[in-house]
Amino acid sequence: MPESRVPRRRRFLVCEPRHFAVQYAINPWMHPDKPVDIDLARGQWAELIRAYRDHGHTVDTVEPVADLPDMVFAANSALVLEGRVFGSLFHAPERRPESTAYESWFRSAGYDVYRAGSVCEGEGDLIPAGRWILAGTGFRTTHEAHHEVQEFFGVPVIGLQLVDPYFYHLDTALFVLDEGYEAHIAYYPEAFSPGSRKVLARLYPDAVLATRQDAMAFGLNSVSDGRHVFIAPRAKELADQLARQGYVPVPVDLSEFHKAGGGIKCCTQEIRS
Repeated sequence: MPESRVPRRRRFLVCEPRHFAVQYAINPWMHPDKPVDIDLARGQWAELIRAYRDHGHTVDTVEPVADLPDMVFAANSALVLEGRVFGSLFHAPERRPESTAYESWFRSAGYDVYRAGSVCEGEGDLIPAGRWILAGTGFRTTHEAHHEVQEFFGVPVIGLQLVDPYFYHLDTALFVLDEGYEAHIAYYPEAFSPGSRKVLARLYPDAVLATRQDAMAFGLNSVSDGRHVFIAPRAKELADQLARQGYVPVPVDLSEFHKAGGGIKCCTQEIRS
């Protein structure tokens, strides 16, 4: 374990939860009959943005669009790697218009955007991790999209099968702590098929393993800058593990967004230039 973890400044893209609501159910967390406290949600989101900026990170914002309540979950909009943008094609019809809104932002910022031909939900299921891109499938992003991503970026893609509907996106079950050549990750093993668990154990033998309790608290829907880990406060055992390994947990409560199946990472698109 390094004596001192070194943070790296990041650039994030986010979307204000001006229109956030649970209006439909596309994962087990969503119950339209349970109202969202929009004032609380906006306050929690503002705390996340403040935490990022307080730790030296750049935050850009995309204008929210009415009638797109899940647009706040910016991570699903694309994968941005080495200045190239692989756009999303959402599984749920309700979310498909989000792709156009985010594509417009990227184009106005000077990026070309590749339009996915297969269902693909951005960083929700595509996670750069050292030498590879880890790619989830089973509920949203398809195997065909994994092939598209590999051809587009020229980076080996490792497919991982998700098996628990509560962890419908890869970023609810795994996140990268340190993006070095030999990446350091944390994940919840039981979210994956037996074969995928073996792959992860082989590729990342030093990974931090989370309990179901911490995973259900959205502890793995976290963002790390290599030192500071922006993490759900109820994921206490995971935070303790990370602290013992030299990371600095930064608790940020996004519990109102859990009602839609999202958390810290879901609200955060990283722009890797």
